[in-house]
Amino acid sequence: MSIRIGILGYGNLGRGVECAIKQSPDMELAAVFTRRDPASVSILTEGAAVCKVTEAAEWKDKIDVMILCGGSATDLPEQTPEYVQYFNVVDSFDTHARIPEHFEQVNQAAKASGKVGIISVGWDPGMFSLSRMYANAILPEGRDYTFWGKGVSQGHSDAIRRISGVKNAKQYTIPVESALEAVRAGENPELTTRQKHTRECFVVLEEGADKAKVEEEIKTMPNYFADYDTTVHFISEEELLKNHSGIPHGGFVIRSGRTGWEQENSHVIEYSLKLDSNPEFTASVIAAYARAAFCLSKEGQSGCKTVFDIAPAYLSPKSGEELRKSLL
Repeated sequence: MSIRIGILGYGNLGRGVECAIKQSPDMELAAVFTRRDPASVSILTEGAAVCKVTEAAEWKDKIDVMILCGGSATDLPEQTPEYVQYFNVVDSFDTHARIPEHFEQVNQAAKASGKVGIISVGWDPGMFSLSRMYANAILPEGRDYTFWGKGVSQGHSDAIRRISGVKNAKQYTIPVESALEAVRAGENPELTTRQKHTRECFVVLEEGADKAKVEEEIKTMPNYFADYDTTVHFISEEELLKNHSGIPHGGFVIRSGRTGWEQENSHVIEYSLKLDSNPEFTASVIAAYARAAFCLSKEGQSGCKTVFDIAPAYLSPKSGEELRKSLL
């Protein structure tokens, strides 16, 4: 029997989930739910329904897992506790500081409904979180480093676009190569925010906008650019569309640690990602955890889970016997 998946929200992430379902032999897309007029939303999957978000609860017996593709700022804090009343759900909530609070809210609702809610699924939080956890367990004496990029930061790009005089923009987060190499060499450097990453901005201005004023506002923006060495390039909209239309990303999680009675031996664990499409990769991780949500629910489990709580075998469509034979 195929796992019946619902997608709530059909932006970049929702479209990525639809593609991931196509590549999953044990899944089928049942319906997409949108805040837009369903007649205006064209999906790729033949036979799947497109419905209003307000109709979602009516599908509670026709969907096994609902994948929530809203944003972390305002959508998911409300949507995940709401929809876990009706469905097993997976979300990609990525506001790290608020994950404990989000977990408690979802766990309370999921326990009450008897459903499974898996939160903060993706690559960071998600796959990078697992790498950090495994590395800390294996090398308790050591230090963690996380580098992001080179890649497009969608939140930072949006922050630039909100500046008066900016028509469009893309921002890239770039690891500082010398810092990355020092970590890989096991030097365990103390690194400031500025020493780990730089930021590069490509900006299209509105006609008549003050270039110097916009650049100053970008470079001094607190929480986004003020703590980084930031370069601003002003380009045409044609150039932006031609050279910066993709959403690549990636990064590195590294733990440098020591073992031995006198800690005489050093070790470096590194996990890296190089992604052509940030949302499509995130969607692929989410699809695997939707499978886990379905399996856990079939076992009678309920409540909120994170990637730390789920055994790897639950992510695969292969049986335990197949996994032991082919991957162990």
